[in-house]
Amino acid sequence: MQTNCDYIVVGGGSTGCVVAARLSEDPDASVFLLEEGPRDFNPYIHIPGAYYKTAQGPLLKRIPWEPTAAQSRVEQPTMVQARVLGGGSSVNAMIYIRGAPSDYARWEALGADGWNYDDVLPYFRRSEDNNRFCNQAHAVGGPLGVSDIDHIHPLTRAWLQACQQAGLPYNPDFNSGDQAGCGLYQITAKNRRRSSAATAFIKPARHRPNLQVRTGSTVTRIIVEKGRAVGVEYVAKGRKWALMASREVILSAGAIASPKLLMLSGIGPADALRGHGIPVVADLPGVGQNLQDHIEISLVYQLNGPHSYDKYKKPHWKAAAGLNYLLFRDGPASSNLIEGGAFWWGNTSEAIPDVQYFMVVGAGIEEGVDAVPGGNGCTINLGQIRPRSRGAVTLKSADPYANPRVAPRYFSDPYDLDAVVEGTMGAFDIMERPAIRRYIASRQIPSAGTATPLQVRKFCQEVAHPALHPAGTCRMGKDGMAVVDPELRVHSIEGLRVADASVMPTLISGNPNAVCIMIGERIANFVQHGK
Repeated sequence: MQTNCDYIVVGGGSTGCVVAARLSEDPDASVFLLEEGPRDFNPYIHIPGAYYKTAQGPLLKRIPWEPTAAQSRVEQPTMVQARVLGGGSSVNAMIYIRGAPSDYARWEALGADGWNYDDVLPYFRRSEDNNRFCNQAHAVGGPLGVSDIDHIHPLTRAWLQACQQAGLPYNPDFNSGDQAGCGLYQITAKNRRRSSAATAFIKPARHRPNLQVRTGSTVTRIIVEKGRAVGVEYVAKGRKWALMASREVILSAGAIASPKLLMLSGIGPADALRGHGIPVVADLPGVGQNLQDHIEISLVYQLNGPHSYDKYKKPHWKAAAGLNYLLFRDGPASSNLIEGGAFWWGNTSEAIPDVQYFMVVGAGIEEGVDAVPGGNGCTINLGQIRPRSRGAVTLKSADPYANPRVAPRYFSDPYDLDAVVEGTMGAFDIMERPAIRRYIASRQIPSAGTATPLQVRKFCQEVAHPALHPAGTCRMGKDGMAVVDPELRVHSIEGLRVADASVMPTLISGNPNAVCIMIGERIANFVQHGK
């Protein structure tokens, strides 16, 4: 087995797939992509309306996290991370959101020079093959399919009308630079099939002799010699291997696994590493710190008839939908089931919206969200999109197979809970508007008795759940707590970069998958041009 190459990419997720594919465009550069999970052969991955079928099983890894005193839930919650080629882009709801321009201005203000909106926009466009827009904000011809959802449920349209009755303007493009309002989401799909980082970037590149993709490979350590990363140790099929890189090692394992692997390799807070008996290679106290995640609330409504996708839970309707998709690639299975949403204010003192809404045309579709007694329901998910709470990822031991300690500290900053409470009150208001109210039989979660801000606050503390968008644990910047510089090179270590959601100084306003793909485009450009 080959044990030497030019570049090693650790982690075949949204960013890692982009990096490996782009670097292998140079026929003189040999690239190895190592992914712990399997190939993306599961058929449910590729059908937009079946993504929730992957919520249970081997494509996801569950890591316990520690609740804070600001949360009332008593069961042990878990942070779910994708474990499959393509990472989150293979199992998520495919919603394509870039964030707000001010998100990137904030990055630059925090030391990420060259990452303002004008700097990153060309890299969003480089990936994009949009089926509706081609303008200054969007492009066609890139590998990543970005599409309108062709099958829009009438309940989605009714909810959007209700939003407008509540005062939210219609927004035809959440990625135009102005997120405010309600509208239809675009998704990462092409020809009504999921367009993941694996299908968009790796699949077209698999024929290249200079690209090796090794799934089922668990990296246990980065090999550092004389201050330079020279390779990795990994385990595949029960055997240990050492793979050496003559140019660079690029760590793209995600905001939980990337800091874990750095610390296992002796790169991180020195005292903590010594406490686990790990020799210190570089004292970087910021590794694992600055953990951020969006947190969500789910509101569940019972409908007064079969007005949602829930009717397709019945065998004959399910069979009809499946046949329609197989024959014509059309119908409910071509939808991601979360067709519409909105960005609006929870805290009106904010310059731009700080709450995101998702209209889920069913109840019990997503893991952890209950179905309704009558079998026909809908769900409104909402979240505060620029959280101020900060947590940490730390080691429990030096065992590479042990889960790290994940402490997100949700709601540790009261601002986040305040915004979620206001956002929930706003959702209640929308659901009382005539356009949607005529479909509603009752509110199931929370019950109709939960109405005052104090009651809603208690409800939010009890039912809030992670949006599974962890970021920030290897953040870029120039200060003492930064882990990578603006070119994503790890401070104090040559030949090592990090490229995934962990490098974000702050979370962007919305679903981060598009940003992770953009980061992959940027770091590939940095490496190709010797930056």
